[in-house]
Amino acid sequence: MPEENCTVLTEFILLGFTNRLEVEIPLFGLFLLIYTTTLVGNAGLILLVQLNACLHTPMYYFLSSLSFLDLSCSSAIAPKMLVNLLAQRKTISLIGCATQMFLFAAFADAECLILAAMAYDRYVAICHPLLYTVAMSRRICTSMVVGAYLSGSLTSLVHTSFTFTLLFCGSNVINHFFCDIPPLLELSCSSTHISEILLFTLCGFIQTSTFLTIAVSYACILSTILRIRVADSRHKAFYTCTSHLMAVGLFYGSLLFTYLRPSSSYSLDTDKVISAFYTVVFPMLNPLIYSLRNKEVKDALRRTVERRVFSQ
Repeated sequence: MPEENCTVLTEFILLGFTNRLEVEIPLFGLFLLIYTTTLVGNAGLILLVQLNACLHTPMYYFLSSLSFLDLSCSSAIAPKMLVNLLAQRKTISLIGCATQMFLFAAFADAECLILAAMAYDRYVAICHPLLYTVAMSRRICTSMVVGAYLSGSLTSLVHTSFTFTLLFCGSNVINHFFCDIPPLLELSCSSTHISEILLFTLCGFIQTSTFLTIAVSYACILSTILRIRVADSRHKAFYTCTSHLMAVGLFYGSLLFTYLRPSSSYSLDTDKVISAFYTVVFPMLNPLIYSLRNKEVKDALRRTVERRVFSQ
């Protein structure tokens, strides 16, 4: 369609999950509970790490960053989704849509890099313990976190810029509950070839490189653990990695399924369900995974509660 015949869109309509009120109200209650749990769990974990000196280690520094990203990623999506579940007109402004896309993509890409940094931290701790204090100094850890945020922001800026320079000439109805890249590309009446290549290349590079970093790190960790002769030491070394492996499996499984497929195989209805898990549900699960399976976190929580109770 010629550019001069295009109407400039000022807003999009988000279809969400359903338009049936009898389904929307229970969904609102469910997602409100999940989002509240996400805020309390992740903010609580960040606060717990800050208040307990025994948790001032690289592993928990990365865990605090992961909790911040989970909290932020969920907050970029959930509030608008909750409003639209009860609203008659489920709209989002053009600027709001671009902002939501940028924030979500930036936090998601940064989370990939933080998960890789956490795997590297475990690799150094288990495979090269004598070098741990040097290889994982405060300066290096801070550089890793800052680098993750900057890299996520840069790749997100590229995605958002190229997506919103496309022409949207016809429908403004997005078959999704938030402004994600694939459903917006579906609406464009101009060529999306470059945007699709960028999506596949940048997301593929970040997700594949970080996944390979994690895989190689844990292959080395497993090799080292199998050479430990004392069963208790072997079990303890492996136990420190299980929470991270669970988080990696959940996060990467959904991202790889959603973004590293050809556009011809996209099913937006299926993607909405998968997206709900990694944008809303998984950020709630991560604090539970890392706290319920971590003795140090549970002990720190118990000491913090006891201090608050006995100080009154």
